[in-house]
Parts: sequence; C-alpha cells; structure tokens
Amino acid sequence: MAYTEKEIETAVRAIIARLESAEQGGEQAGGLPVDVPLGVSNRHIHLTHADVETLFGPGYQLTPLKDLSQPGQFACKEQLTLIGPSMRAIEGVRVLGPERGATQVEISKTDAYHLKVKPPVRASGDVKGSASVVIVGPKGTITLPEGCIIANRHIHLSPDEAARYGLCDDDRVTVDVPDAPRPTRWFDVQIRVHPSFVAEMHVDTDDANSVGVGQGAKVRIVEKENR
Repeated sequence: MAYTEKEIETAVRAIIARLESAEQGGEQAGGLPVDVPLGVSNRHIHLTHADVETLFGPGYQLTPLKDLSQPGQFACKEQLTLIGPSMRAIEGVRVLGPERGATQVEISKTDAYHLKVKPPVRASGDVKGSASVVIVGPKGTITLPEGCIIANRHIHLSPDEAARYGLCDDDRVTVDVPDAPRPTRWFDVQIRVHPSFVAEMHVDTDDANSVGVGQGAKVRIVEKENR
C-alpha cells in the first residue's frame, strides 16, 4: 500500500510528539490525556448540487445562515422534511453547506425509531448500503436509495494537533465526560485528521442528552485504543 506525503508527514509528527512527551515526563506518551470541546450535532442533511435543484428549483443556491465550528462549514437557511416507512414526517431538518458530492442524511437513533428506518452507525461520507429515506422540499421530492446514517462519535483534529497528541487519522480513542451530571466514558471514538479541522468532538443529540451535556462542554481524550 502506497502512502501519500501528507500521511507520511503526519506519522512522523506523531512519532516525534510521542518521544518529546516521554522526554518531558508527560502523563502518557503522545500527550494524552487532553481536553477538547464538544460539538452536539442535531439531525441534518448534506446535498449535492443536483439534489438542491430538485428540491428547491433550477438554479437555486443555498443560503448561508451561520458558520459552524469547522472552517468552511455552515448551516443554511433552508430546511427540509424527512419521511420514512412509518409515513410519519420529521419537519424542519436543517441543510448544511457547502454542497457535497453525495447527498447524506444524518439522524439519531430516536429519529430512526420515529421514521422506522434502520440507518447504520457510520463515519460521515460512508453511505454505501445505508438506509433509504424520502426528502421533501418546496419544489420537489427525492427518494434517497442510500445515504441515511447515524454518525459515529468522532473527533476532528488538525495534523499538528494530532501529532501533538500522538494520534493519526482513523485511530480510535477512549473519551471521558468528567464534568457531566452523569459522568460516562465513550469507547471506539474515531479520530479524523485534516488540515482544515480544529479540535472538537462530535456526538449526536442522543449521546449528549444521555449524559446531560451540551455544546461546548469539555471532554477528555484518555487514551489511544489498540485495534
């Protein structure tokens, strides 16, 4: 398997960070544990340009409403309706921009019970063989054959941040929520590394509500898991 220059650079930085942390007597080689902020994701939809035009009309452009924590990502003014086999609707589902190469619907397990769909727990973008759902807009309707998922718990990091903590893209870590009303520990949390990312963990509303935390709470990356 061939590695890109960026993957090699990230791996080298991770090794250097581990060595420096060990020399400085850090709590754990790799710079862990470390606290990062929590982002809570409500149900939302990512759309292709073609699907934007089907749902809102030819030539339509999404309207940015507010920037999200990850650079270049934004919530849109536009909202849509989801319908599943139960024929019960979930209205007012926010569209997030910018447009993507594949339409994707991210919901919680609670939403899945309401719609009577069976979405897998997946990383964003991994939609092959996922659940089908109907999306209703003001100008049209789409029956999405696949693309409905429950997003896995994950942490965004820049390459520098990942190297500092001794982590690489697609690593799995254990995370504590120490200051929650119901303190807990999450396992198998995916690390996602990209130059545009800033440090933040993402969970859905079910996870956040189960422990009583909200946007901006601090969570702690405790250790890297062996896979």
